[in-house]
Parts: sequence; C-alpha cells; structure tokens
Amino acid sequence: MSTHSPEIDENAQWLTQEAYDRLKGELAHLSGPGRQEIVDRIESAREEGDLKENGGYHAAKEEQGKAEARIRYLSDLLENAYVGDAPTGDTVVPGMLVEAKIAGNTMKFLFGNREIAGDTDLEVYSERSPIGEAINGAKPGDKLSYSAPNGKDITVEIVSAEPFKG
Repeated sequence: MSTHSPEIDENAQWLTQEAYDRLKGELAHLSGPGRQEIVDRIESAREEGDLKENGGYHAAKEEQGKAEARIRYLSDLLENAYVGDAPTGDTVVPGMLVEAKIAGNTMKFLFGNREIAGDTDLEVYSERSPIGEAINGAKPGDKLSYSAPNGKDITVEIVSAEPFKG
C-alpha cells in the first residue's frame, strides 16, 4: 500500500480503506483456501478418468485460470493502491461521485477504480478511460470534450462532483 499521492505515481489508484480491506480479504481467500478448493476439484475430476470428455475437469481448470488472473490483478492493485480519506471539495478526482451531461444526457457515475463501488450498481469511469482523462481535475460548470473510441468528439459538462460515501 502506498502512502504517497496518486498524482505522483501514475500507477497508483485511490481506494477507500473499506475497499482496500475487502480486496485484501478476497486476495487472502483466493490465494489460500480458494486456490486449494480449486486444486482439490481438479484432482477429484482427474480421478474420474478420460479428461477429454470430463466437463468437471475443464470447468475447474477454467475457474483456476480466472482465479489466478484475479489474484494477479488484486496483488498489483493493492501493491500500488493509494489508500486514504475520500477526496474533498468539488474537483473531479478519483473517488468522486460525478453528475455530468454527456452528449446531452445527464448521468451520475463514480470516477475512479470500479473496486471502490463495491456492490453498488453505479456506473464507474476510470481516470484512464477517454472520458476520465478529459474530466480529471474539472469543476462544476466546466465544459469539455473527448474523443470516443469510434473517433467522435463527445461533449461533457460537469454538473456536480461530491465525495463518494461508499
């Protein structure tokens, strides 16, 4: 866990303490008992015989691949995380709940890492996405535009930004 500002390290991503603790617990489970459960299922399925037609074996191997990818992702995220108080003020920075008019449609979304949102059904835009790069540092009333992946310019007006209360 990093204690320096996310502006200093471009790989750092801001997380709430709650999100950090939740993800650390998930990582501990996946890399400990969760990993062993999958290995046990693979061994059990392997004992059933012919692996070519063994659906349980293939499902367990696929689950193992997904779990290992999640372990790598979480390890990297937590190692480079900036954990601290929620941002304050009304500047659009990671950890803010943003209301914006995007191409004429008003939307509310969380700005930052999707892991901050937890079990909410909020839309999340990363600071590394095209819209994220455009709005990072903006304030209510700012009108900006960004190029969508399809090449179209999309206008954005920041209506409000407030700290996400998770």
